[in-house]
Amino acid sequence: MRKNISKRFSVNRGAVAKVLLFIYDAFVINFSYILALWLRFDCEINTLLNSAEEYVQAWLKFAPINTILGLMIFSGFKLYRSVWTFASYREFFNVLYATICSFVVHTIGITVLINALNLNGINRMPYTYYIFGTILQFMFVLFIRFSYRFILLERSRRKVANSKKSSRVMLVGAGAAGRMVLHDMNLATDSKDKVVCLVDDNPHKIGRYIDGLCIAGDRHDIPKLVEKHNIDKIYITIPTIKPIDKREILEICKETECELKILPDIFELRDEQIGRNTLVNVDIEDLLGRDPIVVDMSEIFAFLRDKTILVTGGGGSIGSELCRQIAGHNPKRLIIFDIYENNAYDIQQELREEYPELDLVVLIGSVRDSRKIFDVFSKYKPDVVYHAAAHKHVPLMEDSPCEAIKNNVLGTYKTAFAATLNGCERFVLISTDKAVNPTNIMGASKRLCEMVIQSFDKLIKEGEFDKLHPLYEHDDSEVEDRFVAGNTKIRTEFVAVRFGNVLGSNGSVVPVFKKQIAKGGPVRVTHPDIIRYFMTIPEAVSLVLQAGTYAAGGEIFVLDMGAPVKIDTLARNLIRLSGYKPDVDIKIEYSGLRPGEKLYEERLMETEGLRTTPNKLISICNPTDFDADKLFINIERLMHLCYEEPSSVKNFVESIVPTYHPAGEHGTEEKPAAYQEQIKAMATK
Repeated sequence: MRKNISKRFSVNRGAVAKVLLFIYDAFVINFSYILALWLRFDCEINTLLNSAEEYVQAWLKFAPINTILGLMIFSGFKLYRSVWTFASYREFFNVLYATICSFVVHTIGITVLINALNLNGINRMPYTYYIFGTILQFMFVLFIRFSYRFILLERSRRKVANSKKSSRVMLVGAGAAGRMVLHDMNLATDSKDKVVCLVDDNPHKIGRYIDGLCIAGDRHDIPKLVEKHNIDKIYITIPTIKPIDKREILEICKETECELKILPDIFELRDEQIGRNTLVNVDIEDLLGRDPIVVDMSEIFAFLRDKTILVTGGGGSIGSELCRQIAGHNPKRLIIFDIYENNAYDIQQELREEYPELDLVVLIGSVRDSRKIFDVFSKYKPDVVYHAAAHKHVPLMEDSPCEAIKNNVLGTYKTAFAATLNGCERFVLISTDKAVNPTNIMGASKRLCEMVIQSFDKLIKEGEFDKLHPLYEHDDSEVEDRFVAGNTKIRTEFVAVRFGNVLGSNGSVVPVFKKQIAKGGPVRVTHPDIIRYFMTIPEAVSLVLQAGTYAAGGEIFVLDMGAPVKIDTLARNLIRLSGYKPDVDIKIEYSGLRPGEKLYEERLMETEGLRTTPNKLISICNPTDFDADKLFINIERLMHLCYEEPSSVKNFVESIVPTYHPAGEHGTEEKPAAYQEQIKAMATK
């Protein structure tokens, strides 16, 4: 009932406002011109009524016609349908165009009327009558429509100025985008942000003003200006900023402990979108200590075009990004294979909406299922496989080592075997730097995966593929018969891609830290000295795709990820980027290394070396020699141990992977030479 009354009141209020505007305009349309006539005759009423009586008569006789024509013109330019609470340039020009049209009609109409009436020989009104009348009409019409907008704006400004909760904002960047953000914030009636200072690196702008605000300095003056103006927030409004400049500005800004926001890159924006709502939170990847990885994607997608591509684990963070990039470059067919139906469904709906012409197949199943994975290969015959399906969570796998072996090692073996027997051209394994000198079962399982695909590649090149046979946990002659029947042309090339932690991926530390900050802390870091390599999801995917084109078989591709990052520093930067002070507003707690975790990660084992590729940031590590025949025998024994003697799995993996040295219950805090060198590199950086 109350809602209905409120709705009727709102409608009636709008109707009343429209009627009042009609009445006001009818008055202004005529009053403007008689006022212009009064100004023409020196603002003397007597002179106007005596010496200019003919002009007054002409004005009076034309007034009814002028009122009707003027209101019709105003209605045609939607001056009675605009929401003047949000009046802007569009409404300004509508009033201007309506006034010009009204001027033309008025001039012609009153001149024709004067000649028809033949008033004492006059044939037109004075020139100043037309000019001043038009100007006055425009001013009066514009004033009434924008006055309410200005009143609301002034109220908002005073409210922000007087509010104790208002935030004082600095804009970094006084270019076109910065001016648009400033204008939008000045006009906003619901904003509690008050821009008090601007910064720009252009020396010709420093000391000049925009909307009454001084451009007070360049990026190096930010800390001083923050203190001087009591700044709470810093908004970086340079969508064309270079990555190196962005990092430098962010490094300066984060030391001020102000909340930071930034405009996205220019390719993500259109001019009409730029405003205060376009600003986004600063991502931690903006602070990575290296330039972004640049990959020649045209070469990659020329390789993928018109091929059937299978992505296992296609619903995960890496797998789904692979699917997105592949889908946009004309594959013959894209097959997404994942055991988790929710993730698979999400990427399916996204790709169907974005690429309606894409031949997309989404299948639910496990790479551990010999029958299922072979059915997929025998039915769809994929040309290229990106094997992203894996268990990756270190502490969970320490508690469930058999699952790490079943999913990672056996799943990789079965997928690689099915790919080989069904004519697949390339098989790309997604590995991790945790496979280097692993101290946990997850890293050891991924090292075994690398050894598996290198052994597959070696036996194929040596023509000894008959030494391999299918793995299945239960007696089933049908499975073996089907595998043997599928043995046609063997041509698959196997490669692996090894990289570090992926920012924003499932299980990444950054989303965990952000949630802890949002709750007010504490932020839990395992150890004050722990370091990790980091890369972004698009970079990881670019490297994976690049590996598919560089592959000759048997390689392990490694990314130059720059200097490692201290997790403690990462957490503190995230807190600062959120506008808080570490250990003051948000506490940091050290929980100790988790099971299987170590202080540092490595890119290479001591026995591995590096070879270059056309991309200087992508290298190939030289393979480590091992007995492939013995490896496959041990993997089969390992498979049975997972079901028969699960408690002995870790010990057996240690005997297979010479570089695997299990950490204690609380991880390892050893600091070998490699760790010391990484710390020294960080300090130099």
